[in-house]
Amino acid sequence: MFSVLKMVHVNVPFVMLQATYLDFVLENGVNPEIGLDAEALDSVPDTVFAECADRLGQRGVSVTLHGPFIDLSPGSADPEIRTVTRRRFEQVLRLVPLFRPKAVVCHPGYEKFRYGYMRASWMEKSVEMWHWFSESLNELGSRLVLENVYETAPEDLLPLFEALAPQRVGFCLDVGHQSVFSRTSLGAWLSVLGPYLRHLHLHDNHGDMDAHLALGNGKVDLPLLFEYFRKSGDIRPLITLEPHVPEDLWPSLSYLEANWPW
Repeated sequence: MFSVLKMVHVNVPFVMLQATYLDFVLENGVNPEIGLDAEALDSVPDTVFAECADRLGQRGVSVTLHGPFIDLSPGSADPEIRTVTRRRFEQVLRLVPLFRPKAVVCHPGYEKFRYGYMRASWMEKSVEMWHWFSESLNELGSRLVLENVYETAPEDLLPLFEALAPQRVGFCLDVGHQSVFSRTSLGAWLSVLGPYLRHLHLHDNHGDMDAHLALGNGKVDLPLLFEYFRKSGDIRPLITLEPHVPEDLWPSLSYLEANWPW
């Protein structure tokens, strides 16, 4: 068994966790990052969520949650879209007391090519949404972290973290997304948003598509990332591995075991 397994989370959608992987998670002491999509939020009874949370709690594993994101837009100019977005986050909030997650990961949803012409308005509305959600999470003993996806540069997200600093909103650096979608180097992301870094999503790719390969099987500059943590000393983010096929979990754990600087 890999000792590093105790210090990482592993992504798994709730529907897959409940149907296929719960026994594996419990037997191996895996800390899950549970994905909550629209299907789970709308179709899974609260009693099923509660039973799963109870079993995880009895095993003593650490949990993080990943909020829904498909077609949601917290900064939308359309108030009806913002209403739907908030309703989805309200559905997440009701589950936080059950799972007691260390963090809830969400996507800011900013895309320069879609929202650049209305950036100031988009940011204002987005900050309003995240302020409410992060305050609610803080009251429940958790915290919000926002993950880069299609953002092309760290400056796309910096205003959010500056505005939401009093609510302890952290940055979730997804190195795979940065590799594929960003037009700015990983070093720049670390330099600009490092002070807000509280969570990592780790997976690999070749820079052409979001392939979610095992660590070390692509071109993501993981050595640069690890060197950053060696030099920074006091930054200790949560870590989530994001294999999209089960067989990529063990090579990623092996890679971390050999290379992680802590």
